[in-house]
Amino acid sequence: MLKGIGTKNGIQIGKVYKFEKPSLSIKEEKGEAQEEMIKLERAITKTIEDIETIKKNAVHLFSNADLEIFDAHLSMVNDPEYLGQIKETINKGYSAVWSTKIVSDNMYEMFVGVEDEYLKERKEDIKDVSTRVLCNLLGVDLPDLSIINEKVIVVADELTPADTAKLNRELVLGFVTEKGSRNSHSAIMAESLGIPCVVACEGIVSSSNHGDTIIVDSNNGDVVVNPSDEDLHNYGIAKEKYENEIEGLKSLKDKETITLDKRKIEIAANIGSPDDLYSAIENGAEGVGLLRTEVLYLNKNDCFPNEEEQFEVYKKVLELMNGKRVVIRTLDIGGDKELNYFKFENETNPFLGYRAIRFCLDRKDIFKDQIRALLRASVYGKLAIMFPMIATIDEFKEAKEFVLTQKEELLKEGVKVSDEIEIGMMVEVPAAAVLADEFAKYADFFSIGTNDLVQYSMAADRLSSKVNYLYQPLNPSILRLIKMTIDGAHKNGKWCGICGELASDEEACEILLGFGIDELSMPAAKILPIRKKMIWLSYDKAKEKIDNLILKD
Repeated sequence: MLKGIGTKNGIQIGKVYKFEKPSLSIKEEKGEAQEEMIKLERAITKTIEDIETIKKNAVHLFSNADLEIFDAHLSMVNDPEYLGQIKETINKGYSAVWSTKIVSDNMYEMFVGVEDEYLKERKEDIKDVSTRVLCNLLGVDLPDLSIINEKVIVVADELTPADTAKLNRELVLGFVTEKGSRNSHSAIMAESLGIPCVVACEGIVSSSNHGDTIIVDSNNGDVVVNPSDEDLHNYGIAKEKYENEIEGLKSLKDKETITLDKRKIEIAANIGSPDDLYSAIENGAEGVGLLRTEVLYLNKNDCFPNEEEQFEVYKKVLELMNGKRVVIRTLDIGGDKELNYFKFENETNPFLGYRAIRFCLDRKDIFKDQIRALLRASVYGKLAIMFPMIATIDEFKEAKEFVLTQKEELLKEGVKVSDEIEIGMMVEVPAAAVLADEFAKYADFFSIGTNDLVQYSMAADRLSSKVNYLYQPLNPSILRLIKMTIDGAHKNGKWCGICGELASDEEACEILLGFGIDELSMPAAKILPIRKKMIWLSYDKAKEKIDNLILKD
């Protein structure tokens, strides 16, 4: 048996499909600069076309959050510094192929040995993109997983996001890779596809051959090549048990989330686009607790999406939810979310800088298109508008007043706007949590963004391996802020939800219930497990338990 890191989404037994990429043998070569520049431009153009085609074909398989990796790859191909270094090397008399290899290898080496998980994945992105450019320069075709025509389990040294995007989930039962990590793009995308996956499985490539029988247990990270009859029997039983549990969850799809003592909790979905809604609806979402509108902006290559483009998206989401509440977060751009067509100024600490609501209130010309689109779409469903990164009451009041002003203008133009729009805010800045009872006098609801609330409260980047021990969502200080926010909302007759990762943490369910949370919003795949957990809890007992926590003086 081999061990790796599993994605915890099932067990599969099948035949090995060994996926091997061509070995590129590149030697130092000279070249005439003008000719080599033409070769480079052609290869770059072809690479961009390849990535855009892969992304387009993957739209219906993955969430927009998953698809953002292809935008990152496109940014790298178009990166002036990357291309500039290659051209500079070509001008020194070297071939386009050698120049691309040298520059790409140097960039890759910069990230070798780093412990930070985010930077590790950045290293693999460089390798993926540069390999595609080199293959296009050499006229070498990359192997294509989309040609698979039978049910198999893919075994590979590694799978890039582009490889994973080509997997046919009807035929590819699972995959195992020698390299990778729990946070690697392929592992994350495998979860979206619902395909069992084990990564970082050392020895799998040398231990398996095309056509071998293989067992992949992504729940425990086990991989068995050419299993014995006993292995097949035992894992077959485990596979059946897991699938029965998943099937049992489906019976909860159309049920409300009501605790043993009849308290109603709304379980909603976090989405990035209308395409994500189908999975949310299939998993029994009682609404949308977070629509990330920045995806609309990130998917544009040359300009901000106009009012009409946004209106069509918001309208579609509201219609598909058929009267269930849809919380749409206004533009949350900046920090790590950069646009190809808008240059943010360099800041020492961009996560605490000019971003989100701060950007929108400064650039109301851009904000106006979004607000008008939202207001126009409001008549097609139950809309709630949510502002991100609110830190002061004045910020919230200014943003809310801007919405109301745009509403008046639309009504004067004869455009219908719903009278039942809720206007609320994300609570992710500790200052807002501390003053929640005051904010609730003006806001219709709160949704706690626990990811950023924890980072800002603990002054610790959760993507940094050096300080991620401080990313503690259940730390008493964080729990106090959450409780303070919920109490502040309820004191003023308003509702409060959570849209951060803590909302889908089964260990946190009883605590959040005891705090009196009204809504939990999460990825679609988490909805039914959390619903199952909640309906077997008692609000009164949960409240009694948390009253004994150190939250009380």
